Amino acid sequence: MIDALKKLLGMGPQTDYTDLLQRGAVIVDVRSRGEYAGGHIKGSLNIPLDQLQGNLSKLKDKNKPVITCCASGMRSASARAILKSNGYSEVYNGGGWASLQNKIH
Repeated sequence: MIDALKKLLGMGPQTDYTDLLQRGAVIVDVRSRGEYAGGHIKGSLNIPLDQLQGNLSKLKDKNKPVITCCASGMRSASARAILKSNGYSEVYNGGGWASLQNKIH
């Protein structure tokens, strides 16, 4: 049960985010525009969670790795589920953006 919940939230085994970025991963920050303006990972794409479904065209290659992030990891888990259900093959929940930034620098 716990493993299923971790998998659903995208929190499985440790992910090498630096490797994903070297492979061309896109970081999608699903916080509001105001939150994003207050600080974000350089080069990340801001698509608020409530607008993600309507902006999938901004993520053209469904086989390219995508890392989702937000403030705490809850919205990014939802974003991961949306992307997976729309055929994106490699989607990772990066959790909170500040924590993710520390993992990639």
